[in-house]
Amino acid sequence: MALPENRKLVAGNWKMNGTLAFLDTVAEMRVGAAGGLAEADLLVCPPATLVSAVATALDGSAIAVGGQDCHAETSGAFTGDIAAEMLADCGATHVIVGHSERRQYHAEDDATVAAKLRAAHRAGLVAIACVGETKDEREAGNALAVVRAQVEALLDDTITGANTCIAYEPVWAIGTGLTPTVDDVAQMHTSIRETIAARIGTDEAARLRLLYGGSVKPSNARELMAAADVDGALVGGASLNAADFLAIARAC
Repeated sequence: MALPENRKLVAGNWKMNGTLAFLDTVAEMRVGAAGGLAEADLLVCPPATLVSAVATALDGSAIAVGGQDCHAETSGAFTGDIAAEMLADCGATHVIVGHSERRQYHAEDDATVAAKLRAAHRAGLVAIACVGETKDEREAGNALAVVRAQVEALLDDTITGANTCIAYEPVWAIGTGLTPTVDDVAQMHTSIRETIAARIGTDEAARLRLLYGGSVKPSNARELMAAADVDGALVGGASLNAADFLAIARAC
């Protein structure tokens, strides 16, 4: 189980959405979070083009800013990529690595994701590493084994509760409106926690926040966030709406 002092983390992944006009929504989020949220920390991950502007707009607020991906190297001839150090330079404190859409559309494997996680740590960023099974893998009864293998591929002795979060996102639930049962989520998160504990120890594993992602919305957030070993949410589409994003945070 997560330690009781762990605050929930509600992170918004905006994916390929948003232009400078979206700063009006950012302002709504800032105002809505100004009173503080007793049980949750807030994070938004805009596209790379907006990281600097959003970080400036949220400076001094209760909402942190992260990137959606980073390259494993610090610099080089990698047209179109962005280094973790560049994100940090723009004001980011976190970065998502290994999202299923990166794995699916950019052929990222576990080794690539692990290298990006190390890059995030190198730059002083908190890595939010995503894991999750496909529908076929779950229906074949392999969900726990698949996700355990993905988690194990990320782990080394540098992983701590301070520099890493794990986000469980069943691939079949992302953007579909479908969600696993609360019991399924709790079972998976407990399995992930046990896998991490076997490598870095029970106490440190308990401090590492495990997020659930996959069609999280205000109507189901409270039930999902109350599940065993769930320390927050990685929110997709609902994070593009200030009212919905803040409602999910309050559901914690």
